[in-house]
Amino acid sequence: MFDSTTNPTPQFDRAEYVGTPSDKCHFCQQAVLQQYFRVGGVVACGTCAEIARHRTPVDSHLAYMRALLFGVGAAIVGLIVYAAFGILTGWVIGYLSIGVGYIVGKAMMFGSKGMGGRRYQITAVLLTYAAVSISAIPIGITQMSKQREKTQQEKLQEEQSQFEKEFGQQPQTPAPQQLKPKMSLGSAVASLALLGLASPFLELQSPVHGAIGLIILFVGMQFAWKFTAGRSALNIEGPFDNSPAKAPLQSS
Repeated sequence: MFDSTTNPTPQFDRAEYVGTPSDKCHFCQQAVLQQYFRVGGVVACGTCAEIARHRTPVDSHLAYMRALLFGVGAAIVGLIVYAAFGILTGWVIGYLSIGVGYIVGKAMMFGSKGMGGRRYQITAVLLTYAAVSISAIPIGITQMSKQREKTQQEKLQEEQSQFEKEFGQQPQTPAPQQLKPKMSLGSAVASLALLGLASPFLELQSPVHGAIGLIILFVGMQFAWKFTAGRSALNIEGPFDNSPAKAPLQSS
């Protein structure tokens, strides 16, 4: 194609050259003379393409184990915060599960140094669900203990009041009886863990409250899934020949 204002007459008696994709590297702005690469769709010289290749994160077992370690730590922190808030305030706010998903996802990406993928996403989702669901165990135990203590005190006061009315004196407080454990510690922990994992669905006994809690938990798990997708690897193509190619001569 030619510009009629500057060169009104096409020159068919000399060779013309096909335009090259770019004269400069997109990254270092150096001239690309012979060969070029495409890094993420833009032209790059050989040196910049090699640097990009080395900087692209590569998945490994070590990266996953670091991500798992950081993720477990974040899940434990999230569990403690979630449970502590419920115990101290008496409120169980499902929106905290979004925060748990956030810190689990971010912690795993920090541990893997930006490497993500499907197994990272699945792990993050499971850790988020486990942290939120198991937090129901300490909250439930605390609430049951408070309720039982309140019930026992009310019952004792009622018995004392009844005894005073009949005999005019306070009864002697019987010594508390020690209950023997009915199951081993391992069995008790396993039972509590299973109960905790099922707790989001057990909340469906109150349909509206349970459904809202599940939806919010799902949103928190989505946060964890999104953050652990990782950086997409750069697509590096090439090398391509950048030397000028003569176009065939055209005859009039």
